[in-house]
Amino acid sequence: MQALVYDGELKVVPDYPAPKAGHDEVVIDVSLVGVCRTDIEITRGYMDFRGVIGHEFVGVVASSGGPPGEKWVGRRVVGEINCVCGKCDMCLAGLKSHCSDRTVLGIQGRDGCAAERVVLPAANLHAVPDALGDEAAVFVELLAAAFQVVQQVRPSRKQRCVVIGDGRLGQLTAQVLASRGLRPLVVGINESKLRRLERLGIGCLLAADARPRHDAHLGVEASGSLDGLRTAMDFVRPRGTVVLKSTLAEGGPVNLSPIVVNEVCVQGSRCGPFSEAISALARGDIDTEGMITAEFPLGKGVEALAAAQVPDALKVLIRP
Repeated sequence: MQALVYDGELKVVPDYPAPKAGHDEVVIDVSLVGVCRTDIEITRGYMDFRGVIGHEFVGVVASSGGPPGEKWVGRRVVGEINCVCGKCDMCLAGLKSHCSDRTVLGIQGRDGCAAERVVLPAANLHAVPDALGDEAAVFVELLAAAFQVVQQVRPSRKQRCVVIGDGRLGQLTAQVLASRGLRPLVVGINESKLRRLERLGIGCLLAADARPRHDAHLGVEASGSLDGLRTAMDFVRPRGTVVLKSTLAEGGPVNLSPIVVNEVCVQGSRCGPFSEAISALARGDIDTEGMITAEFPLGKGVEALAAAQVPDALKVLIRP
C-alpha cells in the first residue's frame, strides 16, 4: 500500500506492507487525514519515531481480526490514538492515556494513519454520525485535545482566560472556552487567522502589541513555539494556571522563577474526550468552516507537510 513514512527522511513509500489486525483490532480504510503540528515535529526528531506518520483521521472499518471488532465492519469511524494494555497500574487507575506499555498512533511504536489503511484496537473506535461529514470529523482528535483543557481545569465563567497561539489548536481551544461561557482572548501572530476568530466573536490581540498584564486566571499555551510559555506567564495572574499543549522536538532555556514567585500552577495537557468532541461538532457548537486551507493526495504527502508550515495555513488534509 502507499504510505507517508518518516525514517530519518520524509517520503511516500508506494509498496509499504499492508497492516494486519490482531484479535482485538480492526483494519480501517482511511478516507481523510489531518496534518498536525506533532507530525511536523516528528520530522524534526520528536519521540525519535520511525514509521508511518499521522494520527488524525476518519475512515471506514474494512475488516476485523476477531469478535471485538466485528460489529464495526462497514462503519465510518474516528479513533483514539493511545493503544493501551489495560493491565498496568495507570490503566487500572483509570489513566489509560498514560499506560506504561502504550503505543501511540503515528507517534510511538505504532504506524500511523497517513496511509491507505491503518490498524487500531476496536476499543479505540468511535462512530461518526451520518450528518457529520469527513471534513468535520477529521477534526475530532484535535478538538478532543482542546476539550481536555476544560476537563482538567474547569474554569468558571467569571475567570479571565487567554489562549497563546492562533493556529489549529488555538482556534479550537478558544471556541471550546467560548462554548463554556468564557470570553477568551487569543494572542497570535497571524492577522488572517485572528480575523477568523474575530468573526466568531472571540477577542484577539497581535503578539507584537501584547504587554504583560498578569490578570488572567487561565493561560492556555497552544503556540507550537518555545516562546509560548513565556508569553503565557506574562498574562497569568499570581496563583493562576498555565496549561501547556505544545509538543516540541527542540527544547530551550526557560526562566522558571516567575512560576515560583507567583505560585503559578503549570498543567500539562494532551489527549481528550472523543465523545464530547463528536457531540460538539454534530451540534454545530464548534465552527470548522474555513479552517481547511489545502488538501493533497497521499502521493503528495511530503508537499502536504510543507504546506502545513506556511504561516497562513490552518488545517491541511491528505486524502489517501
